[in-house]
Amino acid sequence: MALAIWKAKPLPYRLMALAIWKAKPLPYRLMALAIWKAKPLPYRPMPKSKRKIGYQIYLKQIEALAKVANLITSGLYLEELLRLIVNVTAEVMNSKISSLMLLDPDKKELVVRATQSISEAYNKKPNVKLKEGIAGLVAQDNKPICVLDVKKDSRYLNQDIARKEGLYSLASVPLAVKGRVIGVLNCYTSKKHKFTKPELDVLVALANQAAVAIENAELDLRARSAEEALLTRKLIERAKDILSQEANILPSQGYRLIQKQSMDSRKSMREIAEAIILTKDIKEKKVQ
Repeated sequence: MALAIWKAKPLPYRLMALAIWKAKPLPYRLMALAIWKAKPLPYRPMPKSKRKIGYQIYLKQIEALAKVANLITSGLYLEELLRLIVNVTAEVMNSKISSLMLLDPDKKELVVRATQSISEAYNKKPNVKLKEGIAGLVAQDNKPICVLDVKKDSRYLNQDIARKEGLYSLASVPLAVKGRVIGVLNCYTSKKHKFTKPELDVLVALANQAAVAIENAELDLRARSAEEALLTRKLIERAKDILSQEANILPSQGYRLIQKQSMDSRKSMREIAEAIILTKDIKEKKVQ
C-alpha cells in the first residue's frame, strides 16, 4: 500500500509513504490505507469506460457549440434559426423539452417562439411577464436558474402542464447580447436531475452564441424590411406618375386611385403599382 501511495505524483504523499514504509507496525500500514482513501479524486485513475463516455460527451458539446457558432453568419431566416437552436440544445443537454422564448419589449412579455416539443399544451402555454415565473425572473435578473422539480417550485407558473407532460427538472438561462436580454433558453428533463456546473456552463455558452445569431438575424430582417419598404415606395411613386400623365390628373389623385384599387381588390398597393407599370411597359413595347 505504501508503494501505491509512493506512485502518487504529489511530493507530500511520497514523503508520507516513505515514513510509513519505514514504520513496520500494523497500525501504520492501516494508516497508509486511510491516506489512500483520502487521496484527492484527480489522482485516482478513472476507469477506461468512464473516460470514453466523458470524452464522447465532451465531443458532443464541442460539436453543438460549433453548430450554433456557425448559425451566427448563416443568413438563415429567424424562425428556421430558432428551430435549429432548440434542436441542438435538446440534443446536447439530453432534455425532454427545449424551448426558446423571445422578449417582446413593448409588452414586456416572453413569448415561446420555438420548441422541439410536440406537446400542444406546452406549445400553447401563455406568455410570461418579466419578474413572473422562472423564465420571467431569469430575463429580469439576467441570471440562470436551475430547479430540481418544477412541480414543487411555487415560482413555476405552469405546474399543470408539467404534471401532464412529465416534466421534472429545469435549467433556464438568459439570451443576452452585450448585457441586453432578448430572451430565455429552457431545458427540461423527464427525471429528477441536478444540473452540474459544467452542464450549466455549456448551456450558457450555447445561449450566448444563440443570442448573437438571433440578433444578427433580426438585424438582417429589419434591413430586408427597410429595403422592401423603399422598393415599394419607389414602385408606387412611379405608378402614381404614370396615372397622372395618362389620366391627366394630379399625382395625389393618382395615389388615391391606387389606394382605392388596393382596398377594393384586397391586394397590396405594391401589387397594384406593379400591374400599372407592367401595363405601361407592354404598351410601349407594342408601339416600338
